Amino acid sequence: MKLLVIDGNSIVNRAFYGIRALSNKKGVFTNAVTGFLNILFKLQNGFKPDCIAVAFDLKAPTFRHKLYGEYKGTRKPMPEELAMQMPYVKEILRAMGIKIVEKEGWEADDILGTLSHAAEAEGNTAIVATGDRDSFQLITDNISVNLAGNKEDTLYTPEEIKEKYGVTPIQMIEVKALMGDASDNIPGVKGVGEKTALDLIQKYSDIKNIYNKIDELEISPKLKQKLIDGKESCFMSRELGTIALNAPIETNMEAYIPAERDEVKLAEILTELEMFSILKKLNISSENVKKASEKASAAAIEEAREKREAEEVRLDKNGYDIMLKDDALTVCANMNAAKYGAGEIKAFLENDAEKRTFDLKGLYSYAIPKGIKIKNVSFDTTLSAYLLNVSSSDYSLPRLCAEYGVKAAENDEELPQCLYELNTKLLSKINSEKLNKILDEIEIPLAEVLTSMEIDGVKVDLEGIDSFGRELEEKIIRTEEQIYFEAGEKFNISSPKQLGVILFEKLNLPSGKKTKTGYSTNADVLENLMDKHPIVPLISDYRAFTKLQSTYVKGLKDAVKEDGRIHSTFKQTETRTGRISSAEPNIQNIPVRTELGKNMRRFFTAKEGCLLIDADYSQIELRVLAHLANDKIMQQAFLNGDDIHTITASQVFNQPVDWVTPELRSRAKAVNFGIVYGIGAFSLSKDTGVSVAEAKRYIDAYLAKYSGVDAFMKRTAEEAKKNLYVETMFGRRRYIPEINASNKIVQAAAKRIAMNTPIQGTAADIIKLAMIKVYKRLEAEKLPARLILQVHDELIVEAEESCAEKAAAILKEEMENCVKMAVPLTADVKIGKTWFDTH
Repeated sequence: MKLLVIDGNSIVNRAFYGIRALSNKKGVFTNAVTGFLNILFKLQNGFKPDCIAVAFDLKAPTFRHKLYGEYKGTRKPMPEELAMQMPYVKEILRAMGIKIVEKEGWEADDILGTLSHAAEAEGNTAIVATGDRDSFQLITDNISVNLAGNKEDTLYTPEEIKEKYGVTPIQMIEVKALMGDASDNIPGVKGVGEKTALDLIQKYSDIKNIYNKIDELEISPKLKQKLIDGKESCFMSRELGTIALNAPIETNMEAYIPAERDEVKLAEILTELEMFSILKKLNISSENVKKASEKASAAAIEEAREKREAEEVRLDKNGYDIMLKDDALTVCANMNAAKYGAGEIKAFLENDAEKRTFDLKGLYSYAIPKGIKIKNVSFDTTLSAYLLNVSSSDYSLPRLCAEYGVKAAENDEELPQCLYELNTKLLSKINSEKLNKILDEIEIPLAEVLTSMEIDGVKVDLEGIDSFGRELEEKIIRTEEQIYFEAGEKFNISSPKQLGVILFEKLNLPSGKKTKTGYSTNADVLENLMDKHPIVPLISDYRAFTKLQSTYVKGLKDAVKEDGRIHSTFKQTETRTGRISSAEPNIQNIPVRTELGKNMRRFFTAKEGCLLIDADYSQIELRVLAHLANDKIMQQAFLNGDDIHTITASQVFNQPVDWVTPELRSRAKAVNFGIVYGIGAFSLSKDTGVSVAEAKRYIDAYLAKYSGVDAFMKRTAEEAKKNLYVETMFGRRRYIPEINASNKIVQAAAKRIAMNTPIQGTAADIIKLAMIKVYKRLEAEKLPARLILQVHDELIVEAEESCAEKAAAILKEEMENCVKMAVPLTADVKIGKTWFDTH
């Protein structure tokens, strides 16, 4: 038989620190559980063991602590984010039928040693899986150690140990006795490091032999004195570092053959943790997932039934849960369901009954082309689930049933109960978290607007794109030739490895550290080398040209439909801040920072007899910041109609407004927008080209002058730490449990998100409200004009030439008055034949 024995603490630790912080919506961290299970699956698939044991440490002191009171004395306590995951790891292992081995007074290492050598004694083989080199001493011809690395694991046998360290596995104990181990606070011999320790053991076999022949050793007097002074510490360290092979645990291998797994329990735990990808990897049957849902939700359902009259919306003959599937509409009420065919759907959707839809945007995609008006939508499952958990990437019915503990419908007969219970739970949470207003006034009406925009699309100039593509191709060829000339040879410019060799070995440009895969040649590296050699700006141009060619020229051409228009998909439930995103193609990513990139706008054009009207909010995020922070100085600048960047430069650099130079204004602009994104001094120094110290002075001066902004940022971060979420002006929430992480890098990133989300999220809500109002106003006035695009803070309307001026006035009016704040919203409106003409 083959035994796999896993160092549980070591592997869980490695998983925790190796994977970014993940958590469920309740704030329970899951990165260590996720990483540990993925490592476990990899070990099982790779080694196919007959027996598995996972060893864990217990908190009780061991014989080593009694021998040396400072043993492991420098270890920091386990972070709370990791500690909360340990019980889940063990619970999952038990449910998988995998034996956990723990013994008070003994370390996990001793369990690894005892089990692996017991397996060998019975004529079996063993693999020890760990992230700790301490286990190397256990290696024999029948016991190997699988050492987890940062990128890949390494399997160590006696041959690998000999080749790498020049000693046998058992001699690794002697090496440790000499060099000690800082992580376990084993002292060793003071002043003796790994190289010296290895040299000594390679020559003299073990520490006993070294000290027996101390006067005969061919070593320096200095080293000899170190050894003499550290003799007692050395022998104690050997005892501390020796893994015991006699821990009082079960050593019969049959006890470690995995038992039958408890799939219902596994489904319960993984659903609670929202680890649905792991649930899928375990291939747990749908029947057992259903049983878990039933079990987990039984108490909640009973409670809900008791409270339904008081707290929940009961749907009767005047109200329905509805779901569109395969062009048929399933209508549920009073625990009954009926299917409406194409001929009946229009009459139903246009009646006045209350409707709780499952996927409203999908329903509009069916209804709008058929001229159907959907009336009285009071609730939507998908949009509610998004508002309650913006971090999810799956809002399907089975996924939501699993998340909210509702029995998933196996057939049409079970669908009414399933939809009713799911929607009732979601509605209760929407109300308790005060998200009902944003659902009713923004997300539900927005679904119609976005679908209409997708259906209308935008006309594209295919001939212009082809011409631009040919122009780009010529630029690419010319740039390639110039690069080859500067390099003195031809090479694959798109290969980072080959490019790294040219830049840093042949041309000897200053480089960062070389990694296993070669030199880094990313955009930041090139930016720092721009003035070092003429080849660098050429490479930057080459990348820009090829990106435009492959992603945008080809991408746009491929996306054009038979009507000559692009119909991008606008995604309502994807971003964590509430921003709308787009795909196929991603209109939001059309490059506009370079002159060449701006030319892409020329190919978005109005159809014959029409014009495009573009309205762009001016500095919307800074205006939102001024309002939310209630900063009087910033508010006054906007109320006066002043240039905010000039005013900021005047405030930060203590200059009269008339003395503010373009350079100072540019730096102030970087600070203004940087503050919105929680920028630090290092990043600002790169953006402005000044030293880090100077950038810090800018930030400090900014926050001193705009004290309201400073107070708002601090207050927002503190509230996020307390509540684990932040909110926009309209109540949209984003949960950020990572803000209390013990890892300072994770915590700092979460703090930046906390400070930025209320600003960016409020701006997103405002543009959504503007879209709804523009859409409804154009419709109400029956103008031959349609809202067709939204890109960041811009709205674009296509209107017949005869009504373009009126449509432009409506667009400006609705955008500027969609919400009242302490400062005015301003939208710059322009009219043109193409998107380029409106800028």
